[in-house]
Amino acid sequence: MTSDADTETIAARMTCDSDVELARLLATHAGVILLRLRKGKRVPASRLKADGDRRSHDFLTAALAKLRPGDAVLSEEGADDHARLEAGRVWIVDPLDGTREYSELDRDDWAIHVALWENGELTAGAVALPGLGPTLTSELSPRPRPAAAQPRILVSRSRPPAYAETVAEKLGAELVPMGSAGAKAMAVVRGQAEAYLHDGGQYEWDSAAPVVVARAAGLHTSRVDGSPLRYNNPNPYQPDLLICRPELADPILQAIATAK
Repeated sequence: MTSDADTETIAARMTCDSDVELARLLATHAGVILLRLRKGKRVPASRLKADGDRRSHDFLTAALAKLRPGDAVLSEEGADDHARLEAGRVWIVDPLDGTREYSELDRDDWAIHVALWENGELTAGAVALPGLGPTLTSELSPRPRPAAAQPRILVSRSRPPAYAETVAEKLGAELVPMGSAGAKAMAVVRGQAEAYLHDGGQYEWDSAAPVVVARAAGLHTSRVDGSPLRYNNPNPYQPDLLICRPELADPILQAIATAK
């Protein structure tokens, strides 16, 4: 099992000039730490969630402090330093997206998110899927495979949008529940679904890395009213999200508008 000292040592030894490659390395290494922790001594789910969040957060923030000391960091597990609002570069990270799924040892739908915001735009990012293997980035994001005849719309396992069934009916689509925002977004990127629809509350760290990777794959990303997604806001709350194949964006947005 990876100790606190191990995570500090890994972070101290890392070097990387490319922001995209750094995002990939950070997300991938955090995934290794989380997989090792998950295979360690059996502990209650609540303890595994807490340990996973903390170990991944500590590693990511230590590595960023060493490798990008002038950049600000917005992490789900860290105190929000509003100095980031004056910064030109902000790393937006979710050390463990899908803690519930992570604590269920037979599930692989959890992720690590690392994204870089620069002067108003997301410019680099990576989403690691340690349970499945790959880390997808904004530089090497695959183009989606051909769409299924019946669109598959991914929604939250625990809190799908109230109007999701109506939207699915209008489009002749299938609703597919899945954990972790990152896992759902990357399933669309990898061609395992055509859309990911969320409404009911998220934060910037839930979507920043998935969005920049999805955009690199040529996918549509927006709020559920079609408005742009904006990051590094004073309040990082971001209530809703749509990631989908571009040809489905207008039909889905129209269906949402009439269903809400």
